[in-house]
Amino acid sequence: MKKDEILSIQPKVLTQEQRLNYFENGYLALEKFVSDDWLTRLNDVTAEFIDESRKMTASDGKFDLEPDHNADSPRLRRLMAPVEQHPVYREFGLEGPLVDIAEDLLGPNVKYHHSKLNFKWSDGGEEVKWHQDVPFWPHSNAAPLTIGLYLADVDDEMGPLGVLPGSHLGPFYSHYNDRGEWTGALRDEDANKLDFSKAEYLSGPAGSVTIHNSWMIHGSVPNNSPRSRNLLLHTYSAGDSIPLSTLVAAYPHSDKFVRGSMPVKMELEQRPFEMPPDWSGGYTSIFDLQQKELES
Repeated sequence: MKKDEILSIQPKVLTQEQRLNYFENGYLALEKFVSDDWLTRLNDVTAEFIDESRKMTASDGKFDLEPDHNADSPRLRRLMAPVEQHPVYREFGLEGPLVDIAEDLLGPNVKYHHSKLNFKWSDGGEEVKWHQDVPFWPHSNAAPLTIGLYLADVDDEMGPLGVLPGSHLGPFYSHYNDRGEWTGALRDEDANKLDFSKAEYLSGPAGSVTIHNSWMIHGSVPNNSPRSRNLLLHTYSAGDSIPLSTLVAAYPHSDKFVRGSMPVKMELEQRPFEMPPDWSGGYTSIFDLQQKELES
């Protein structure tokens, strides 16, 4: 669905100015968008999973762990696919307030793609190097977007999401190194050509929401504070966005409509991009992929 068609529809929760800003800059930040009731429910469930992770000694299909994770001091990097892990996450991701945002930006036909809960633990929680999302899970057009929810207050010291405004309108950047190995990040020679002095870092109080387009260049620095930064992320696509990778093919709720249905008319993206690796053998997290590249 074209931008002008989307903008002609009365929005549910965003202002028209916010929608115009999203299409121009590729991102939005909404302070305290999610209610305290939802935050309480989500944080209670998250605490249960953190406690469950204490018995883990290695990453698996549910938990991605930092190397120094232990029972006394759990340090998760990611809870995989939270929508598939617990009814509260599922209700929030498939029926909650984020779906209204997705509809305002994607049009009346909206599909859920995947979810993840990223943790940045205190005193050095890992950075995420600059990257785009489209190389991980390309679609037939550039509509897919990711909506993040800060489960607690996040300030600049905690490694908030950073975005490079307008980069969603630019080119695709390779996420393979010069040896043809997948790294999950921009090559240094490409990153060095970009002006990251223009990057915006999206901090905010608990309940704040970040939104970024799948072609947006984004990342985050380590968490150097004594506080944990927990970011719950959900990706949605337009009804006419067809997934082209195997990243989330095994998840039961992926590519399911949460609003509307399959439209008759399709919009195809003309910008070229590389296909990602075959993820059908398993996928851990961007943290794991980027750290392996640093170690090689």
